[in-house]
Amino acid sequence: MARTDPDAVFVDAYRQYSPGVCGYLRSRGVEDPEAVTQDVFLALYPRLGELRGGPAGLRTLIFSIAHARAVDSHRRRSRTPVSIEYDPARDSRLTDSAEDQAIEAMALGHALLDSLPVDYREVLALRIIAELSLESTARIMNKTPGAIKQLQRRALARLKETEQERKARADREYQ
Repeated sequence: MARTDPDAVFVDAYRQYSPGVCGYLRSRGVEDPEAVTQDVFLALYPRLGELRGGPAGLRTLIFSIAHARAVDSHRRRSRTPVSIEYDPARDSRLTDSAEDQAIEAMALGHALLDSLPVDYREVLALRIIAELSLESTARIMNKTPGAIKQLQRRALARLKETEQERKARADREYQ
């Protein structure tokens, strides 16, 4: 992004980073990731004039704002009453819809992530889903790049181990 006009930089940043921000927020369990993505970019616009560090600085700023909005969302949700979920026992369909199957697969992915400690989930969300560099992730998480590398390695190993255990249990139940 070599443009200097704040409006043009904003449009370019939105086009380039909004899908990653939305994916990051979705992986963090934000209730309405699309709306929060919009909030992230609304918060970014007034800060474009003080931006330093070129494209890497812009990316770090965007995901720092997204991280803060995800934390805010979780805090807000913890203070609101629980909503009533869909009851599959009342669903009279005989086969699962494609949407149900997709939701089930996403739920499995979320369950795997939720089984991890908070730092593991956070490092995977920032490094893999948001595709941030080690340095940017380290700044956001207030850790060293070396600690982020180690945390990511441990998180992936734990994720693999958890999935293998889940598959082994499913195989035993099937037999």
